Amino acid sequence: MTSSWTFLVRPSEEPSRTDSAVSAKGTRIRFADGLEAYCATSGLWNVPLGYGREEIADAVARALRDASYLTLFRRSHPYAEEAAERVIAFTRMPFSRVLFATSGGAANDLMMKLCRHYWALEGLSPRPIVVGLRGSYHGLTFGAHALSGEELSQSLYGVEGREVRHVPFDDGGAALESLFRREGGRIAALVIEPILGSGAFEVPGAFLATVQRLREHYGFLLVADEVATGFGRTGVRFASAGWAQAPDALVLSKALTNGACAASVVVVNDRIAAAFERHDSMLVHGETQAGAPASCAAILATLDLFEQTGAGEHFRTVSAQLDVVQERMLAHPRILGVRGRGAFRALSVSGPPSASRAAFEPSADASPGDVVQLVERVRRRGVIVHPGPSAVQLIPAAISHSDDIDRTADAILGALDEETAA
Repeated sequence: MTSSWTFLVRPSEEPSRTDSAVSAKGTRIRFADGLEAYCATSGLWNVPLGYGREEIADAVARALRDASYLTLFRRSHPYAEEAAERVIAFTRMPFSRVLFATSGGAANDLMMKLCRHYWALEGLSPRPIVVGLRGSYHGLTFGAHALSGEELSQSLYGVEGREVRHVPFDDGGAALESLFRREGGRIAALVIEPILGSGAFEVPGAFLATVQRLREHYGFLLVADEVATGFGRTGVRFASAGWAQAPDALVLSKALTNGACAASVVVVNDRIAAAFERHDSMLVHGETQAGAPASCAAILATLDLFEQTGAGEHFRTVSAQLDVVQERMLAHPRILGVRGRGAFRALSVSGPPSASRAAFEPSADASPGDVVQLVERVRRRGVIVHPGPSAVQLIPAAISHSDDIDRTADAILGALDEETAA
């Protein structure tokens, strides 16, 4: 996942890259080279309501003036309590408690600890194993890095994965069932992105049906990681709401504050909450800035805007516009297919033609380098898209207009033609 990699930030006295972003408003980003581009990725798909929302900035400013910092260590505060209540109501799912964190990765670390602690309280024997999907992405903090099913240099960093397993999602659940036959009594939880954040691969219904059958037999906790897919992105408020049975926990971040603050939550049901209350047990986890007043104010203001602006309906409109332009893009010989759902899609692309060929012949899937070069060509045409595995990802904001979507298609097709002619 190319977005995982971080640049070392230069000291201010060193010259900046000319393609560095310098400001953003609405759905437009300005770069140091003077280019202004439509952002077809809504940040890292965490700014669905547009950049620079005054309503969120004002709410954060008020919180900073009234209570610049309050802790959740050993006690609560009204900002967190109101935010928790609103998050639970917003999910429209049977949850009852909220745990605050500061990022999607940190929330997944917290979630894994929570699931293991739950079984220490409720199980006759330990259940340390957490299962994820191959190709999944859950973050790059230590636990989330292990849970991520992509190859992201886990061995280089000594990421501890002995109590993590990964299974494919495209085999109808056969490998998952085999895993449970071997280790079912030691598995604490299964964590699923409804649509994988890397590459927009949708988890098939046949796999989910196997999950539900195994869940009834083995009783493991089911977790939906909707850091990427939540808040209307896929055409419904939360993609996991369409599962046959609700998950036991929901991991949220990104759109939770419209990108304004570092915040995330793990929302859990009564099954998990009641175990901790019944045993009078405390989860050993803490982050200094988790649930701080400013981030809670950002959560509340963002949820208000989702409701007030009808963001869910806007996402459905954007999805319909993507349906229209993807038919035009699929006619291009280097676009091999489209994955995903709603306003969360990936265009599978082939590599550029070889210089040794007299005529263009579509080659195999594009390499990471090919995709990065294509993304830069698209940026120079005034549109920001995201590199994925042999794909260009489109994750537009809810406030995008039809002209924006048309412009995105034109930029991608023009970049592909430019590359083919080069």
